Amino acid sequence: MNGTSQLGDFLRTRRSRLRPDEAGVPTYGERRRVPGLRREELALLAGVSASYYARLEQGHSLGASPEVLDALARALRLDESECRHLHDLARPVKPRSGRRPAPERVTEATVQLLGALGDVPAIVIGRRSDVLAWNPLGHALFAGHLGFDDPDVPAKRPNMARLVFTDAHTRGLYADWPGKARAVVGNLRLVAGRYPHDSALHTLLGELSAKSEDFASMWADHRVKACAVAEYEMRHPLVGSLTVMQQTLSQGPGPSVVVATTAAGSPSRAALELLAQAITRAVPASSGSRLSTG
Repeated sequence: MNGTSQLGDFLRTRRSRLRPDEAGVPTYGERRRVPGLRREELALLAGVSASYYARLEQGHSLGASPEVLDALARALRLDESECRHLHDLARPVKPRSGRRPAPERVTEATVQLLGALGDVPAIVIGRRSDVLAWNPLGHALFAGHLGFDDPDVPAKRPNMARLVFTDAHTRGLYADWPGKARAVVGNLRLVAGRYPHDSALHTLLGELSAKSEDFASMWADHRVKACAVAEYEMRHPLVGSLTVMQQTLSQGPGPSVVVATTAAGSPSRAALELLAQAITRAVPASSGSRLSTG
C-alpha cells in the first residue's frame, strides 16, 4: 500500500461524497457530470490553491502541514477518526528498519482482567484483529465452533476480520452483517494508515480481497471507522437472538480488550445467562476456569 496513492484515493472518495449543497457551494442549477465537489471547489473551501490540492490527490506531495490537513478535514466534514486517518496518510513514511515487529502478547494484567470478567464475554484482539485470548463466555459467544485453545497456536489463531468475511458461522451471528463488516473494514483502514510497513497486515488484506468480493468492494470505498462502541443484534445458535453492546476497553498500540454487555433485566441478558449456564454444564469446572493466553 503506497502512502501517496492511499492519500489521493482517500481524498477523492471523500470529495466525491460531499454534495455541493452540503458544503454550501452554489451550483446555479448547472448539470454536473459527477457527484460531489470539484477539486477547485474543495481547494477554495480549504483555503489552498487548486494546483496544490491537485498535487495532493495525485500523490505528488506528501508532508502537508497539520494546518492544511485540518483545513481539508473541515472542508470535507470529516469526523475525528477520518481526520486522524488523513493525518496518518499524509505523514512521510519512514524507511523500514529491517527489524521484525515484536509479536503481540497478552500481559498478566490482561489475563487477570479476563478472569475478573467471568460473567461478561471478553476477548483480546491484536491490531490486525487476531484473537490473542478470550474468556470462556467470550469464546462461546463469538466463536464457539472453534477450539478454546486456538489462540494459543499461531497456525490456528483466529482472526476476527477473516471470520467475519470468510466464516459462515460468524457471518450468521450478525443480523446486520453488512454493518458489522463495514465496521471491521473501517477499523482495518485506520490500522493500515497507522502502520504502513506492517507486512502481516498487508498479507491479510490481500487474502481477504482475493477471497471475499464483499471485502474488496468495501475496502475500495476507503471508509474509516473507529469501533470503540457499537450495538449489534446477534443470532446465536444456542440461545437465539440477543442484542449486545460491544465496547473496546483499551485502545492504543497494544492489544485491546473487547467486551459484550447486555441491558440489565432484558431478554438479551437472560440469553447471555443461559449461554453461561450451557458452557458451565459442558465444561468441567477445572478447565472452564482456564483462559486462552496466546
